[in-house]
Amino acid sequence: MKYTMTKTLCALGLLSLAAAAQARAEAEPKVLIDATSAAAVGAHVKSNERFGDTTFSATENGIDVGIKANGESGFPGLAFSPGEGQSWDLSQHGHISVRVTNTGEKRIYLTLRVDNAGNHQDKPWNAESKVIAPGKTETIKVIFGYAYGFKPGFKLDASKVTGSLLFSGKTDAAQSFRVESLVAGGEAGEQPPVNPEHVRITPPNGVILGEGDNASEQVKMTSNGGKFAVVEGGIQLDFAAGAKQTVAIRPTIGRWNLRDHMQVQVRLKNAGQAPATPAIRLESNDGPTETIAADAPIAPGESATITIPFAGSTPWRGPQDLETKPLKGTHGSRFASNVVQSVMIDSGAGDAARTLLVESITANMPPAQPLPDWVGKRPPIEGDWKMTFEETFDEGKIDESKWNIYTSNFWDKRSHFSKQNVLVADGKATLRFEKRTGNHNDDPAGKVTDYATGFLDTYGKWTQKYGYFEARMKLPSAPGMWPAFWLMPDRGVEAGPQWKRADTGNRGMEFDIMEYLSRWGPNRHTIAFHWDGYGDKHKATGTPVYVAPDKDGYITSGLLWLPGLAVVYCNGQEFARWENPRICEIQSYIIFTAVSGGWDNDPIDDAQLPADFVIDYVRAWQRADLANP
Repeated sequence: MKYTMTKTLCALGLLSLAAAAQARAEAEPKVLIDATSAAAVGAHVKSNERFGDTTFSATENGIDVGIKANGESGFPGLAFSPGEGQSWDLSQHGHISVRVTNTGEKRIYLTLRVDNAGNHQDKPWNAESKVIAPGKTETIKVIFGYAYGFKPGFKLDASKVTGSLLFSGKTDAAQSFRVESLVAGGEAGEQPPVNPEHVRITPPNGVILGEGDNASEQVKMTSNGGKFAVVEGGIQLDFAAGAKQTVAIRPTIGRWNLRDHMQVQVRLKNAGQAPATPAIRLESNDGPTETIAADAPIAPGESATITIPFAGSTPWRGPQDLETKPLKGTHGSRFASNVVQSVMIDSGAGDAARTLLVESITANMPPAQPLPDWVGKRPPIEGDWKMTFEETFDEGKIDESKWNIYTSNFWDKRSHFSKQNVLVADGKATLRFEKRTGNHNDDPAGKVTDYATGFLDTYGKWTQKYGYFEARMKLPSAPGMWPAFWLMPDRGVEAGPQWKRADTGNRGMEFDIMEYLSRWGPNRHTIAFHWDGYGDKHKATGTPVYVAPDKDGYITSGLLWLPGLAVVYCNGQEFARWENPRICEIQSYIIFTAVSGGWDNDPIDDAQLPADFVIDYVRAWQRADLANP
């Protein structure tokens, strides 16, 4: 783009020839290391591990690399460096690329990583990977600011590139390859090629296919037995007599993002001569919805609307077998509304041919349901209950006899906890995530980060074993947010430091009552349970759930925790139930975090900050027969 623009400006006499030459030079590739020079390789290349699993040497054709089988290193390969204590200024370029030939007999999987300085836990790098077949030559390119499939990643400072890694993984067969070049190229601000799989289409007002729309412009179709055609008034589906057949209606490219909705309604007309009972499901990257059939056969000439909810019809049930990984419960919903692949229409069995006309497909919200009267007032089941904890934030400040506002940040590493970001007003506490440079925990010696956020927990001040725990919350909408309401074990001061007191092993457990990634949209969050530590023995289970905020934009989440039982509610509805002897037996404390990141989220957008996680109230009850000091 820069080169084309330069030529245009020169033609208009607006740019000198010298300036034009300089602009073109900025986009020309820059050799970072001469792979054919033994001196350059010796000065700037070393093995990317300490176990001796990688060997290399410079040749006239490049760097010949060997990786031994069954080595000790987890990431054998090469480390490229501009020199001790130095960095490459690649601010005029958009990427680093490496050209590699597989000289072995089996395919290899290589990753190229480009680094900035910084805390390793912050992952200050971008990376891309590629599989290379035997005898083939491939180029692996890392575009600054993108990673793994050219998805937005760490905002790499191209003026301070401290080095690059090229590595494989553990292998049971020896590998060999040749590095032919390592260069910087492209233009500053380079954008990755569009990957159709990464495109997300948000239908205006949820209308995927409107009545009277030109279906050929709105969607595309595939079939398994059924036939389809775009006709006046919609999409005609023809199914032969006999076994079930299907037609999938898909986005023209990528996936539909239906995160602002909780159901899809499909309007069908029976355009055939025989009654039809079609069934429909939605498919997503994470899994399908349940299949919903028409309530009754649709008579010829008649129309019907089939509603497919994103939520499962049966609450999730936790697993009983705790030895098999991954641990999966039953029912609930694995459907992901932000990455919808298709609307799958099943003909249903029939003795006669059937013809259906798809008149419209619309994502929307179900009718609002009032919360049960008990929400916020008492636990969901009968018993001799007593309220043991209540926080309504009516005092206008944090009650430090109940709450801590400082702790270590184990989560996003990019933000610091600050008292300024725990705001109390109008009977609510707000944990505010914002772009503001400062020291962690407001300690002058604390780590400096560019984002500030608030934190609340009751560690060392209040715990309870068993009971009912509930909070009413409003979730942030800005990209990249990861707020949560959860419990962790606390064995007391006699157990030692916090990591021992809060150990999720030894009958302890992390209860994630509400955990939200803002990529998912306002109607979806997750419920999860973690135990046996966070290392090799770590186990976890849980489920995504769909629930609409109430009329004021809040959700109310609660955990009923009894011996051998955990039941999670949201807005008074049961969404998850787990009966198992492994349920936590250790008194636990309450935590609210408002960090960024998570395992499935979008990058932060500074323009949409600050982002607020609002807590209206927190309450806990205890049943008399389970009470303890």
